[in-house]
Amino acid sequence: MDAVTGYLIRRVLQTIFVTLIVTIITFVLLHLVPGGEVRAVLGVRATAREIAIDSKAWGFDQPLYVQYGKWLWQLLHGNFGFDLKQNAPVSTLIWAALPRTIVLAAIGTAVGLLIGVPLGIFQAVRRYSVIDQVVTAFAFVGYGSPTFFIGLLLIQWFAIDLHIFPPAAPQATSIGGILAEPMNLVLPVATYAFVAFALWSRFMRSSVMDNIVQDYVRTARSKGASERRVLWGHIFRNSLISIVTLLGLQLPVIIGGAIFIEVVFNYPGMGLLFFNAATGDDIQLMLAITVLTTLVTILGNLLADIGYAMLDPRVRYT
Repeated sequence: MDAVTGYLIRRVLQTIFVTLIVTIITFVLLHLVPGGEVRAVLGVRATAREIAIDSKAWGFDQPLYVQYGKWLWQLLHGNFGFDLKQNAPVSTLIWAALPRTIVLAAIGTAVGLLIGVPLGIFQAVRRYSVIDQVVTAFAFVGYGSPTFFIGLLLIQWFAIDLHIFPPAAPQATSIGGILAEPMNLVLPVATYAFVAFALWSRFMRSSVMDNIVQDYVRTARSKGASERRVLWGHIFRNSLISIVTLLGLQLPVIIGGAIFIEVVFNYPGMGLLFFNAATGDDIQLMLAITVLTTLVTILGNLLADIGYAMLDPRVRYT
């Protein structure tokens, strides 16, 4: 067994262990809600007798570990349970919202990368110049501002004041339907990309500045390599390692969704689905989204580690 295979096996075992711990903690915490899932479904006016009858009918009168065991067994078979509040399978609700969030996250991340990475490189090359200071100021605004605040500002300026773009996101149920309304996508994507641009540009600038003073750069220059070749052939590739890390950590957004952006623009993706589940005590739906987010987070870290090996041959899984 080589080092890489052994590493992957260890990471898979870690994934199983971490996921199990997360499901136990989440399951217990959510079932500590006063009245439990039955009261959340029946409402605050439900009588004790009604709660007792429905708890027995749905199996919520059993010990918590028994309920967890049944839920985990269903999960292992790909069954996320049944949403009593919305009277639909949880998987149906998730798969309906997931494509919408994928569209938003993919386009927003791509736009943020296309703007942030080149700007970060330019800032590092022209460090401490006036342009560097101006871009840094914009990046700090995007990095420090709440996403809902940026979204509300864009709605006020471009939807209410200027009447250029619609204030709401596409409401279509399919990816094709969402892409068929590009004007409705502009403001949510711009909000997502503005925050992402701040992240990418700052990390890229720092990474390039760290690499630009390394010995291998001086060696390449002493051999007569042009500045263009040094920058794009040597510095750029090594600087991408930090971006790979961030991309891996961005994968959970595809499942969890950009909650505040989706709420502000009424975008029916995973973020809005989770927000509505949290405010409505929809325990089964919150459990499913939490588990999926955990799995994707671990997968993102794994992909980031694999990306390290591809970009930096010094990395070894030993």
